[in-house]
Amino acid sequence: MSLSRLFLGLILSTTLGCAGAKYHREQVSGDRETALTVGQVQKEIRVGMASADVAAALGSPNIVTTDEERREQWIYDKISTERAYSSDSGGILTLIFGSGSINDNGGGGGLFPSYSGGSGAASSTQKTLTVIIKFDHSHRVRDFAYHASTF
Repeated sequence: MSLSRLFLGLILSTTLGCAGAKYHREQVSGDRETALTVGQVQKEIRVGMASADVAAALGSPNIVTTDEERREQWIYDKISTERAYSSDSGGILTLIFGSGSINDNGGGGGLFPSYSGGSGAASSTQKTLTVIIKFDHSHRVRDFAYHASTF
């Protein structure tokens, strides 16, 4: 094996080697554009807005109730759980010279002793968003409130 191939292998293994949980989470994340967010509520919902416009902006509510004066209240209650697991295996010398456990030219497939190992990480995040929109008798927004949490 030439020295230039060895150097190229080292460069590639350090840049392409192990991806972390954050990278994998970004790769599997759902479509964020269709998710209901606090920012969307703050941007779209205004006092005096028609109920049809609220439905167009936020979609259908989870719950529709009425108060003692028979005015509607719409409740959007969203919960999302995001889980990510990442695992990597191998090592720099394993990528260049061969695979196997710690060895000394005895079956790992490489020219030099190499090391093969693995690691993993997992994370879970849960988010909730509750939006309450109160309408007047003319089906226009009279008040709204929201609460978001992440844990």
